[in-house]
Amino acid sequence: MIVIGLISGTSYDAIDAAVAEIRQEEDTLVLRPLGLHGHDMPERLRAEIAAALPPHQTTLEEVCKLDTKIGQLFGEVAVAANEHYAGGRADLVVSHGQTVYHWVEGAHALGTLQLGGAAWIAAACGVPVVSDLRTRDITVGGHAAPLASTLDALLLLHDGVRRGSVNLGGISNITVLGDQGEVVAYDIGPASALMDSVVVDATDGAERMDLDGAGAARGVVDERLLEHFLAEPYYGLPAPRSTGKELFHADYVRNSVQKFGADITTDDLLATLTELTAVLVAGACTDHGLTELVVAGGGVRNPTLMRRIQELCAPVRVTSIDEYGLPPQAKEAYLFAMLGYLTVHGLPGTIATATGARAASILGSITPGTGPLVLPAPSTVAVQRLRIEAE
Repeated sequence: MIVIGLISGTSYDAIDAAVAEIRQEEDTLVLRPLGLHGHDMPERLRAEIAAALPPHQTTLEEVCKLDTKIGQLFGEVAVAANEHYAGGRADLVVSHGQTVYHWVEGAHALGTLQLGGAAWIAAACGVPVVSDLRTRDITVGGHAAPLASTLDALLLLHDGVRRGSVNLGGISNITVLGDQGEVVAYDIGPASALMDSVVVDATDGAERMDLDGAGAARGVVDERLLEHFLAEPYYGLPAPRSTGKELFHADYVRNSVQKFGADITTDDLLATLTELTAVLVAGACTDHGLTELVVAGGGVRNPTLMRRIQELCAPVRVTSIDEYGLPPQAKEAYLFAMLGYLTVHGLPGTIATATGARAASILGSITPGTGPLVLPAPSTVAVQRLRIEAE
């Protein structure tokens, strides 16, 4: 089956469409990457998404328009990816959509909302679409995050090595094995979310990110402000836990700077926030006694962040997930392609211990394409491993 996985992450700067050929061989899922198609988020749409995210207020009119516009754009991106990497032969599209709110109170996730109407994608591509992949896990007490834990466990955590997998997106998350061999996963804290907000503020939106970590490399860490950031109560919550821009947004940084670092330069603030992410990741490595850390996500392209993670995690071996067959930037898009494949074959896409749910769940909702909905026969064998097959 040829599957397209679509995602726009918490930085909402681009849509990634990963095309994969996926099959099941007994208890092993075999995924052959066919290519990643990236599409920059149009500036106007990106500004509209930013205006709707916490701590801003929004209206149902704006939510409706965003759901439509994002769905239409996802459809266009899926069509382009299908034509370029699959010759128009895709069987399924799996859309994570754009997260606009993740409702968490204390240690419990109560709801989540991703926009991007699946019907627009199905109409554009003509094939079934799996969407709304997070809500089902919340209905059984889970956090619906990090869903990457399923891919991590199948690909990386079954050979006896004390290995952890970290994704550095807007938010950082980790997957490891617990003391009893159970899969443990949680959102560590902010990665690029706060850094990006500082750059946007400092440049009035002309720049989106600290490109190549250049600003942080020039700056000096403000130890007092870093200590304040590290005192965030979220970090004391037990796993599993999840978070997002509902907590870690631009005002979070502004308010902290007003109290503890009013005269700080932009570069010093970037250095401090980069150090925050590195310290949190290194702390997770120590907590779980890791000997190897596999890193993916956009943060891999930030050499300043990666250097500090390597230094603070030493002697832990820090490597990129491309060593295991997946491009770091494409991991989450391939993840959702995999989860959609599991869904249409009647297989669960979560690991209960990883999300905190009472049970594993078959994820998502299915929107038919332009023809009758015909699903594969349900698989009768549980998936235990993921193997990445070279192109």
